Amino acid sequence: MPVRRLFTLLTSVLLSLVAVVVPASSQAAAATAAGDVITARAISAPGFFYANTWIITYRSTSTTGQPITVSGTVIVPKGANANTPVIGYAPGTHGLGDQCAPSRHLEAGDETEGLLIHQYATRGYAVAVTDYEGIGMPGPHTYMAGRSEGQATLDIVRAALRLPGTGLASGAKVAIVGYSQGGHGAGWAAQLAPAYAPELNIKAFAVGAPPSNLRTVAVADDGGPNAGLVFAAGYGIDMTYPDVDMTPYLNATGRAAVADLADDCIDELQSDKYAGHHLSDYLTEDLLNRPDWAAKLDAQKLGGTTPRAPVLLYHSNGDEILPVQMSVDLRAAWCAGGGNVTFWRTNTGVHFVTAALMSPSVTGWVADRLSGSVPTGNC
Repeated sequence: MPVRRLFTLLTSVLLSLVAVVVPASSQAAAATAAGDVITARAISAPGFFYANTWIITYRSTSTTGQPITVSGTVIVPKGANANTPVIGYAPGTHGLGDQCAPSRHLEAGDETEGLLIHQYATRGYAVAVTDYEGIGMPGPHTYMAGRSEGQATLDIVRAALRLPGTGLASGAKVAIVGYSQGGHGAGWAAQLAPAYAPELNIKAFAVGAPPSNLRTVAVADDGGPNAGLVFAAGYGIDMTYPDVDMTPYLNATGRAAVADLADDCIDELQSDKYAGHHLSDYLTEDLLNRPDWAAKLDAQKLGGTTPRAPVLLYHSNGDEILPVQMSVDLRAAWCAGGGNVTFWRTNTGVHFVTAALMSPSVTGWVADRLSGSVPTGNC
């Protein structure tokens, strides 16, 4: 049975079980528009003693335009009011399994991006952190599907503004931020926002080290220490589109790898299970250069539409996972479209180190935008 059909069947069964076990609330019944809150559960998130925190599920839209339910976390500093800005936070790669969801790690107190989130929340901003499609909810994670990532990020901001008891106002100033996979999500949110969420009062986007061209990433990482991320992205695209299917091109090793990685978290995806392997170890055909697969991979590219709000794009020359040239090209595309782009090409070392080192400066840049300062950019 093709992998997608199997997951579709399991999803239907799981959703049926959820419908039996969890009584429908009036709020859930009314959740008919993107950004509507379906469920909300107050939690005590370790470290966020200064905030009220909820794990929510909310309505969003898949890459192919289908209504979906996504989970996430809303963190609102105590005393928030109508003037409190909201940060839409697109997380970096956490993995493919439900147990990898940022919301679960925030509740447990071991979220790897917790300190980056604190950078915003301790400034008094509400922070809405999406789990993305398929993490923490029934169904597969559509890893690296740009439209779904961007829409889930925009919709959790909508959901935060509609969540009762926060004190937030619908016209609140908004910034969207993210690094790595989160940079891809934030970049897609930037491109989609004018048409998808025009009512949001978005003042800025901070887009860090985005994998803005998946074929470039695949070529760079195939056979290297991060080869597992390449195969995971292929899996994610397979789960996104009904008209492509990896199954016929998997060899025995590939079939075993797909069955294994479907619930892997980031530490496993970057482990020796996949490190050093090539796509050709799993596949009987070069999918990167098959026209149908190449078209789907190219559909995840950033740069085709120019954001209307100011953008901070940043990327380290020493990034060993995502080549900096992608952001050089993205800057050129957004600048050519008339965007207000500030590009920081840094010498801050490797991928994960850059996320930490740049966080204070990025947060400061976002704070300036939320205070009303308009950057001149450096196109």
